[in-house]
Amino acid sequence: MDIKAKIEEIANKIKNDKGFADEFKADPVKAVEKVIGVDLPDDQINKVIDGIKAKISVDDVKDKVGGLLGKFGK
Repeated sequence: MDIKAKIEEIANKIKNDKGFADEFKADPVKAVEKVIGVDLPDDQINKVIDGIKAKISVDDVKDKVGGLLGKFGK
């Protein structure tokens, strides 16, 4: 399993699917396991969840910076 690809896939699903985003907020372990289809040990699933949260945070910052640059004509 390509963990980086799964993190990317789940982060995109969270951004584009309000229902799944709500599931992830309520129970990230269950939401991630539902997408990957595998019951992982807690230490591994928590690393994936941390990666997803980091990916979402980085993408949010990029979106905000891009929006600011657009306001200034860059």
